[in-house]
Amino acid sequence: MDAEIGEDYRDAVLPGARWEKRQFVRCDFTEADLRGLTTQGCTFDECDFTRADLGESAHETSAFRSCTFDRTVLAQASWRGCSLLGSSFVDCRLRSITVRDTDFTLVSLGRTDLRKLDLSGLRFRDANLVESNLTEVNLRDADLRGARMLGADLSGADLRGAKLDANAFVQAKFPGARVDVDTALAFAAAHGLVVS
Repeated sequence: MDAEIGEDYRDAVLPGARWEKRQFVRCDFTEADLRGLTTQGCTFDECDFTRADLGESAHETSAFRSCTFDRTVLAQASWRGCSLLGSSFVDCRLRSITVRDTDFTLVSLGRTDLRKLDLSGLRFRDANLVESNLTEVNLRDADLRGARMLGADLSGADLRGAKLDANAFVQAKFPGARVDVDTALAFAAAHGLVVS
């Protein structure tokens, strides 16, 4: 598959486009109209989606590596079997997205509103979740090891089966979160309690 390197898609109008097995490297999609875009098996490396419209887009087995999503419209967007490795989301509304079997390793989601989303089973290794709103989020069986969670609000979140580091238990807020016994013991140990 031939790579499109450094192509300028700024202000492009491509609603409803269908892309399969295409490769984009350092392409600029600033303010592009990509509403309803469908991608399958595509790769985007270091691409800029600042203020682009990706509403109602659907992505399957595609990779968005080290991409920038700054004030990007993502209403009703979905990712299935994708990788967002190292990408950053700034001032994006993500509350209506759908995500399944997707890797958020090293993704920056600081100060993001993720309330009530189903993020179960996802990988957030070493992700930035500082001051993110994760209230009532389903994080069952999610991998949050190494995630930076200072000030993150996990009130009412479902953390059963989730993998978290001791730092997360000290840095984030967990009132009303649902946990399993192993997580409860890890939380207690992180706060210096001795369970016997």
